[in-house]
Amino acid sequence: MNVNFTARHMVLTPEVEQYCQKRLRSLEKLLGSVLEVDLILSSQKNRHKAEINVKAKGQSLVVAEETLDMLNSLNLAFDSLEKKVKKEREKFREKKRRGGRERKTLAFVPEAPKEEKKVIRSRNYSAKPMALEEAVYQFDLQNKEVFAYRAEGTEKWAVIYRRKDGHYGLIELD
Repeated sequence: MNVNFTARHMVLTPEVEQYCQKRLRSLEKLLGSVLEVDLILSSQKNRHKAEINVKAKGQSLVVAEETLDMLNSLNLAFDSLEKKVKKEREKFREKKRRGGRERKTLAFVPEAPKEEKKVIRSRNYSAKPMALEEAVYQFDLQNKEVFAYRAEGTEKWAVIYRRKDGHYGLIELD
């Protein structure tokens, strides 16, 4: 961060310069990536004016305060600069948040009215009685997720399904 001091109609004292450096160090975490800071101090009769110009990427902030004492003017200027930086940062955050929401709403395509869920019949079963081995063979042959069949000998329904681990699952219905 480059700090430039300019004194108009007055002598810049080391005390004032140290005070400014101290306040800028404390504001540095708020300011972030600041390229340049210009401090313009001027005095006319009994009025002391402190002006701070902060130049950062894409934006610049200007703060000016005038009182009867130079240190008081600097103090007020740094306080108002801090307020301004916080306000700008909050504006940026809100803009960023709103921008994300707006983009989502703009990209939103109105949905068609929701249709009722339909039941679609499928032929993943065998009505003829068969042995377990034959049912597994038919299940692999049809390459389906679920296969229902009548168990040979008992005439009860059974269901074969493919498990996540790659094996077969068997459900015998009573």
